[in-house]
Amino acid sequence: MGGAFVEQLPALTGVVIGALGSYLAVMRGDRARFRREQAARWEERRLTAYSDFARSLKVSVSVMFRAAAHLGNDANPHPLPPDEAAPRLSDAAESRDLAWEALLLLGAPEVVETARGWAGTVAGMERFVRDGTRDPAAWTALLAEQRAARERYYTAARHDVALAPGHPGRWGRGRGRGRGGRD
Repeated sequence: MGGAFVEQLPALTGVVIGALGSYLAVMRGDRARFRREQAARWEERRLTAYSDFARSLKVSVSVMFRAAAHLGNDANPHPLPPDEAAPRLSDAAESRDLAWEALLLLGAPEVVETARGWAGTVAGMERFVRDGTRDPAAWTALLAEQRAARERYYTAARHDVALAPGHPGRWGRGRGRGRGGRD
């Protein structure tokens, strides 16, 4: 009986080694899949934080276009008096603050820095409108600065989440929203 066991020992050892190898391969594959899925979830959350922040700034900018039109600085066809713009800008600022916190938590340093620059430019536009400034040339310069800051932000965000370069987002002259190509 002992001789039969010894004869089968290599086969039994092979089965044990094969089972152990299969177990290790499955565990390694599961770990790799978990890491890939986790990375995809974080990337999706980063993209959401990036787009939420951009959307919150765009709300502010849209209100400011209308308020600037009321002051005679912008060609927006839907002017908004300052007393009506103020609560909208306040709500937009609150939304932007919340989106900023998510961006700080999840964003890559380069994206956070470009976001800070874009938000600073938008804050300058807001001061311009809140102060009741009537200077179309200065407003046009602020729009160009805001547009460039926005493009830098989107470029950094796309790079971080490995998206292809995108459209600069400018409306064509005389098309779209009636702002003469402003965005």
